[in-house]
Amino acid sequence: MADPDCIFCKIVAGDIPATIVDEDERTLSFMDIAPATRGHALVIPRAHAPDLLSVDGEDLKAVALACRRLAGRAKERLEADGVNLINSCGAMAWQTVFHFHVHVIPRYEGDPLRLPWDPAPGDPEEIARAAQELART
Repeated sequence: MADPDCIFCKIVAGDIPATIVDEDERTLSFMDIAPATRGHALVIPRAHAPDLLSVDGEDLKAVALACRRLAGRAKERLEADGVNLINSCGAMAWQTVFHFHVHVIPRYEGDPLRLPWDPAPGDPEEIARAAQELART
């Protein structure tokens, strides 16, 4: 199923050009046109799903496996020192294209990318309350 207004669905259909680096029956991987680092790619399911919470389970699995393939290639072929996998789910989480996708971002010593989160110890009581709400019952 495709969304006629979705830019990524248009890439899947071949209506918009993209630099494709990997594909299989469920996924398509292509270079990001606004890369954070050298080799930054996107992995999407071919079927339209707006976000992580709506993507089909088998498509999610296929995307994860495609991400692993690209991460391995980035380390081997681009000599990346590490790789970030980033998914944004919802506008408040910086999602701007509402077709589920994962950014595969090779990381290099001294690269300019800085993520907006600076880890610091949290309030143990708040952590425990949130954990209680998230835990299976």
